[in-house]
Amino acid sequence: MSSQRTLTPPTAATTGHDPNTPPALVAFMSDGWIDRPAAAAVHPQAARLRARRAELARAYPGEYLVIPAGEEQVRANDTNFRFRPSSDFAYLLGDGEPGALLVLEPDGPAHRATLFVPAHNRGQAEFFTDRVYGELWVGRHRGVDESHTYFGVDATRPLGDAERYLEELGGSGHAVRVLRGLHRGIDARFAQRDGDVALATHLAEMRLRKDDYELAELRKACAITKRGFEDAIRAMRGGASERAIEAAFWSRARIEANDVGYLTIAAAGDHACTLHWNRNDGTLPPNGLLLLDAGVECDSLYTADVTRTLPVAGTFSPEARAVYELVWEAQRAGIEAVRPGNDFLEPNRRAMRVLTEGLIELGVLRVGLEEALDPDRQYYRRYTLHNVSHMLGIDVHDCASARAETYKFGTLREGMVLTVEPGLYFQPDDATVPERFRGIGVRIEDDVAVTADGSENLSAILPSRVDEVESWIAGLRS
Repeated sequence: MSSQRTLTPPTAATTGHDPNTPPALVAFMSDGWIDRPAAAAVHPQAARLRARRAELARAYPGEYLVIPAGEEQVRANDTNFRFRPSSDFAYLLGDGEPGALLVLEPDGPAHRATLFVPAHNRGQAEFFTDRVYGELWVGRHRGVDESHTYFGVDATRPLGDAERYLEELGGSGHAVRVLRGLHRGIDARFAQRDGDVALATHLAEMRLRKDDYELAELRKACAITKRGFEDAIRAMRGGASERAIEAAFWSRARIEANDVGYLTIAAAGDHACTLHWNRNDGTLPPNGLLLLDAGVECDSLYTADVTRTLPVAGTFSPEARAVYELVWEAQRAGIEAVRPGNDFLEPNRRAMRVLTEGLIELGVLRVGLEEALDPDRQYYRRYTLHNVSHMLGIDVHDCASARAETYKFGTLREGMVLTVEPGLYFQPDDATVPERFRGIGVRIEDDVAVTADGSENLSAILPSRVDEVESWIAGLRS
């Protein structure tokens, strides 16, 4: 690959079935096209996104900030995964094409936002020969001029200019911070510095608190997720495949939104005891449970993350009900602890205490409560492997680069959104578990926003109490 192409998306490899392209055909294809007028649309959140960029830039006076949208990833040979811009790029611009690059350039006491985007390629051979990026193959790019209007940045340039620009920037002696891990060519051009990590951390901590628009998008994601769960419940019956459940949910996500926010977990029977079961290649036991962990990602890329554990037959068995009600009580305790001023781990501590008390009452744990909860023992974790919360937003596990003191060991503040998702997983081959409970896995997960004086359960529109779940299923099957 030549240096000229380092930052532009790679063209698909030529295959044996590609036709030859004589120069006369290139010349013929270059003329006779009717120019379309540039679209005058402006991103609906342009002002808010501009303010975000300004806030970020103020933290780094006199420094260049390089933020890639990311590259397309190959799925198989010349077939790529559907592109999704990097979350931080989307957080600052709201959208983005493969290879796009945002640079915040020092400009006196402020910064200029310069955006490099794929240019139109009509009139070039790539227009009709490039099966991956040729506009005759994949559709018209927004282009340089339309991107300037749409994103409201200070300047837009063709992506083909980015290589020389970054080469000059790298040799200029200016302070440069790069958001790394998103574009191999850019990572290779700039030596890694501690300031790069600090930039990722700063962006993650900016994203910890959601504004009104972000909260509205998360509510929307939860509302569509509820409809996706209802589609899945309609497909849920004994002998149905986990794939059918996944497909029903995904269909709703694609019809009403961008996609699913993460690989759907449709875990039937003892598959529910595997926390990240996403093979989804089993069948639903007629009298067992389906643990469905799924979330819709809106066009804005904000995503829900919801889990419900559902009885395939429509009613819980006595054993499943006992486990489910214990997990539900633990979740209530966790949600009650989501309040401004509490530390992030308080919901987890309260939920784990309820779970541990219940494990003792069920005869699973045969030690005292304080011994089981002792930080040097943590015996309860054999049956519940994970903490109950993570931040949620434009990533399903949002703000992952934030410092521990502002996230895991930080204080809950208004605008933060976190999951509360206790679970119990009784492995089918665990001899410490009474036989009647083996193979039962239950998780209940909701998306909870911290408010000024408490919390709002954004996903409470999906029933979770045991009787309400049974009624929900019955109503969808009637």
